[in-house]
Amino acid sequence: MTMRYGIDLGGTKIEIIALSSTGQEVFRKRVPTPRGSYVGILQALKILIEAADYTTGTKGSIGIGIPGTISPQTGLVKNANTTELIGHPLDTDLQNLLSRPVRLANDANCFALSEATDGAGEGASSVFGIILGTGVGGGIVFNGKLQTGGNAIAGEWGHTPLPWANQNERPGPDCYCGKKGCVETFISGPGLSLAHNADKDKGPTAQEIAQLAQDGDTSAERTLATFERRLAKALANVMNILDPDIIVCGGGLSNLDRIYENVPRLWPEYCFSDNMATRFVPAKFGDSSGTRGAAWLW
Repeated sequence: MTMRYGIDLGGTKIEIIALSSTGQEVFRKRVPTPRGSYVGILQALKILIEAADYTTGTKGSIGIGIPGTISPQTGLVKNANTTELIGHPLDTDLQNLLSRPVRLANDANCFALSEATDGAGEGASSVFGIILGTGVGGGIVFNGKLQTGGNAIAGEWGHTPLPWANQNERPGPDCYCGKKGCVETFISGPGLSLAHNADKDKGPTAQEIAQLAQDGDTSAERTLATFERRLAKALANVMNILDPDIIVCGGGLSNLDRIYENVPRLWPEYCFSDNMATRFVPAKFGDSSGTRGAAWLW
């Protein structure tokens, strides 16, 4: 039986799934991510893969989604939130450790590939998959093929400036990338919380703000309305370039059901088109999309 393993390597947990040739999940396991040790992460990956081998009775192909990417120039991990990975040839080291080929991709790219293959974007010729969570990521799939780009940064819309920014949005909050006013600083979970809490050290989280708005809190409602307009502007900027058939949303903020109705209402003001056919939908597989997409790298 053909078996594909997908691994989501995150800052707090590492999760593996095994998919059959028909996409059926036959194995899943999750362990905490060893912090402070690159070698520890390698060993944790090895143990998970060996557990999958034992359970499935075969040696499946291995795809891994990471919170960063492999530099085409150096072959080393770059731009990773899990900083233990930065500067290491993760795919090469794993291949040597396991004596098997390994494919790596950015976790947002894995998410997009999963949803384009057999998720909410199945059947669409062009899919833009976005993650709205602690950060903001994206992946592009055309005709079933993941687009990575010459610099391995395709889909990184979170680190573009917020378009059509008003005076109150300039120059914008500091971003960890070293710039100000990146899309990520406005429409991530922390960005939504910052917009509501202003200069306060503590305040409601993004999920709590959504609940407050649902309960009739006018301040929280204003915050969410501002968030939705910023999201609409940021997505319209991408749509004017890629013009995807569908935008599939994952991450913690994808659970805000109201955005799928409100954001498309705002698109026409910013999109260079008289007809808006792009669909905006939540992910079919939710938190499992990253691991499933890693499996579909094969």
